[in-house]
Amino acid sequence: MLGHAGKLCFFRSVAKISFDGRCNITPKRMSTVMRHFSANPSSNQDEVILETEGNKCLITLNRPKALNALNLNMIRKITPALKQWENEEKVLIIIHGTGGKAFCAGGDVRSIIETRNQPTSTLSSDFFREEYQLNYLISTLQTPYIALIDGITMGGGVGLSVHGYYRVSSDKTLFAMPETAIGFVPEVGGTYFLPRLTGKLGLFLALTGYRLKGADVYHAGISTHAVNSQEVEDIKDELLSLKMNSQNSEIEGCLAKFTKAATFLEKPFSLEPHMPLINDCFSAASVEEIVAQLKASNDPFAQETLTTIRKMSPFALKITKRALDEGSEQTLAECLQMEYRLSQRFVADHDFPEGVRALLIDKDQKPQWKPSSLEECTPEKIQSYFEPVKDELQL
Repeated sequence: MLGHAGKLCFFRSVAKISFDGRCNITPKRMSTVMRHFSANPSSNQDEVILETEGNKCLITLNRPKALNALNLNMIRKITPALKQWENEEKVLIIIHGTGGKAFCAGGDVRSIIETRNQPTSTLSSDFFREEYQLNYLISTLQTPYIALIDGITMGGGVGLSVHGYYRVSSDKTLFAMPETAIGFVPEVGGTYFLPRLTGKLGLFLALTGYRLKGADVYHAGISTHAVNSQEVEDIKDELLSLKMNSQNSEIEGCLAKFTKAATFLEKPFSLEPHMPLINDCFSAASVEEIVAQLKASNDPFAQETLTTIRKMSPFALKITKRALDEGSEQTLAECLQMEYRLSQRFVADHDFPEGVRALLIDKDQKPQWKPSSLEECTPEKIQSYFEPVKDELQL
């Protein structure tokens, strides 16, 4: 059970508590609170909270101290729940995160790297296989799936959201695919959805790990709708209280109403002035040519981008460029199968473990990449990453 301090912290997130002790909470909010505690008496210990309210379902990512980072245990709870709810013909599924800082900040890659050399550990294959199977399942759901991506949304959190029909961002959303900074490739279907963004925006995001914030997430086409951050609980409550059977019109109307009231969307897309440069430079045939074009430009944004790219794993940059090029002409299933091959090669090689060490474990921010330059990345090694693996991903 939650202690007094834990309960008070939770209640503060759903009600305005005055200094004289009076609690200004609506009946709707009280219903939400009581549903949470009655259905989940030990929910503070659960990494994922699964709830149903009539014909509607709610998934709560509940690792706030870890910014709701996705681990294998969470995947193994969410996947069967989605299959069950689909079979039961539920009318909507909402997924959101707790803590107020993140929807989901990524996958638990540190555990994968720390256990990769243990003889009996299969985490590095199990995690990626089951994560990608979950990503694909989300993409095939007939039940309306609504991801409330309020706060940090990176890596694994992207996979839990972008493949769903509705993605609702807020002014506090921070979206990024920063994998090249840890010697990895933007995966969870990133090789599918990134090339399908406007122009060369997706490749720019993939190679640089550039962070989109607030209105930019919506303007980039990553979210389908938006909500003011202070109204995230309101939109969730309203969706759960909709009187509906199997029609999407009520969902559309609810999301459109909040999006119309999202005042932060008045801000223009901050990358719009830079899109001509991005489209020009990132249309080059190779990473080396992209770097050369950025270097030749006098635009300060080009120089900032060049500085960022030079910090990334050269080999990860080369793999990412090829993977997105191929992904632009593949189905999501084909992209996920390609990404699974890549994930297994990266785990077994040098740069991914080294990137995790430098940025997430030792945190010295000084990864030693091998190869250390783009020129040293041989075509033979690049090709080897795309070859079939022993146990191919089955979808």
